[in-house]
Amino acid sequence: MKSLSLALSVPVTQLVLIGGGEFSFGETREIDEYLVSKIAPDNRTIAFLPTASGSAEYAQHIGKYFSEIDPSLVTTNVPVYRGRDSRRQKSVDLLRFAGLIYIGGGVTNNLLATLRESAAEMAIRDAAANGAVVAAIGAAASCFGTFARDMRGVTSALPALGWLTDTAVDAPFDAANDAGLRRLMTVAKHGIGIPPKTALAIDAQGSAQVLGEGDVATFRLA
Repeated sequence: MKSLSLALSVPVTQLVLIGGGEFSFGETREIDEYLVSKIAPDNRTIAFLPTASGSAEYAQHIGKYFSEIDPSLVTTNVPVYRGRDSRRQKSVDLLRFAGLIYIGGGVTNNLLATLRESAAEMAIRDAAANGAVVAAIGAAASCFGTFARDMRGVTSALPALGWLTDTAVDAPFDAANDAGLRRLMTVAKHGIGIPPKTALAIDAQGSAQVLGEGDVATFRLA
């Protein structure tokens, strides 16, 4: 499968959901070069959200990596680690006016508890509608559906950011062990599994193309 059509609940310019992979080993290089190619030429800023992992060092490493792809890029860590951080005007502005918003991987619970329906998420939505590229990797990518897997195992599904209509996303996805995504299909009509080193790039019309090495799995209830 190389392309599919998805129903978007929010307007986007380019939403890229990455299954996972180590950028430092070149595992997402093709995907990252695609991201860079989509950033507006007059706004070479990357706002990095460390919310899912809580690691400020993550931004430093990925910023250096992106500058090696394109020296004109400037990466800023947006310090949203807990609920009150998501309301700070400086952080909100860094997100709203970025050329690329990159949301790092970690734990779905952390990201959703802090970001969902917050001022920071509203800023990301505004940016996405107004030309910014939004990218998320691993557990962060899983949060863009209607429901996400509870990585702490308390419940079967967490209410997610809801950018994709009635859809559950599982990243990173392992086709040999798809039980997690199938459980999410009890609360969503559509399921998307994105393996490591693979991404789904979604445009404003909901047309999605597969990037990277693997194949994206799709499920639909009858």
